[in-house]
Amino acid sequence: MSIKSKVIVLFLLCCISVQAQEVLTKEQAVAVALENNYGVKIAENAVEVAENNTSILNSGFLPTVTGSAGATYNIDNTEAEFSNGESTTLNGAESSRYNASVNVNYTLFDGLGRRYNYKRLKEQYQLSELQARETIENTILQLFSVYYNVAQLTDNLNTLEETINITKDRLVRAEYQFEYGQNTKLEVLNAEVDINNDSINIINTKQLLKNAKRDLKLVLGETYTNDFDVETDVQFVLQFQKDSLFQKAKSRNVALLQTEKNIAISKLDISSGKSAYLPTIGLVGTYGWNKSNNNAASFVAVSTNTGLSGGLNLSWNLFDGGTTINRVRNAKINLETQQLQKESILLTIERDFNNAWDEYLNKLEIYNIQEKNILTAKNNFERTQEKFKIGQVNSIEFRQAQLNLLNAELSRNQAKYDAKLAELNLLQISGELLNVQF
Repeated sequence: MSIKSKVIVLFLLCCISVQAQEVLTKEQAVAVALENNYGVKIAENAVEVAENNTSILNSGFLPTVTGSAGATYNIDNTEAEFSNGESTTLNGAESSRYNASVNVNYTLFDGLGRRYNYKRLKEQYQLSELQARETIENTILQLFSVYYNVAQLTDNLNTLEETINITKDRLVRAEYQFEYGQNTKLEVLNAEVDINNDSINIINTKQLLKNAKRDLKLVLGETYTNDFDVETDVQFVLQFQKDSLFQKAKSRNVALLQTEKNIAISKLDISSGKSAYLPTIGLVGTYGWNKSNNNAASFVAVSTNTGLSGGLNLSWNLFDGGTTINRVRNAKINLETQQLQKESILLTIERDFNNAWDEYLNKLEIYNIQEKNILTAKNNFERTQEKFKIGQVNSIEFRQAQLNLLNAELSRNQAKYDAKLAELNLLQISGELLNVQF
């Protein structure tokens, strides 16, 4: 089962068809993206090609069998003198020949070249799987970047709608108070202006939400005819300590694993190149049928032959102008290059991991602070609202408290999804992205 299939099965255990639901869950989004995303499909095709290349049919260990057949027809003018002194002259003498054969060739020994090439194909297949895994991980990160953008805008829209409802209530109160002479028209006008501002924010957010949903559909590789919502709850799943997670990064990071596979392939390239120094031993066999219809000048009018033939051959390229020597030298240089790249990637992983870890902790701390800030802003707004109702606070002070709460909620929404995306990025660097539930 391919990597993509395993991941899809993992998420489909938790969900059913997206079309039958109003809410597009995170599990459904992952399953649909992996099933329909074009980048994932291309990577899957590359894995399939690599898997086909590892077949015994591409190994060189099987013999080759060829069939051949032929026919010739001759019209000759012949002058023949026989050993008894007689002679004859033939004009337009006809003769024909027919043949058919089956030939078998099998390489018994080629300096172990095909053995190393077959191992190389196996390593290449595993490398293509890692490349597909990298594509899947990048697709999942891209998906959640857009998915959480939709979720954040959904939260923002809900918050803005709550805000405008409060402002509308304030407008109704201001109109009643104006009618009964308890305040001036200025309070009504202020409330109307605030409603207009809140309405504009809602209109802009709705447009951004529509655009974000289109971006999400693009990542999913599928177009939905019906509108959908997304989940806005976030669960932080990281359970590892920094040291243990860093060890996983040094053993499971997909870029590092690809480099290790390239090192293994380079080693096999060296061994395959050296195999050209050794001789090649082959086995050949033929089963043939030949028939000749001779003209009158021949001693035998018709002859038919059938039979088997077999043989053993050896070839040894004692000197090929230095091509093999140069190939082996270059393979050794490529191996050294791959080893240097591994060391470079290890340093890059360490830097990226530490940056991602600090980024995650900072984003999570900011989110927790914003959660506490919400409580303070709500408490301040509720107290201001009570004072506003009894006339101890004017509309400007009330509006400021309302905006403070709104900004706190919008900041909290952004902090929540920023922290989650930071966590996913950290999980990808450590090679654990495909091993967690979203």
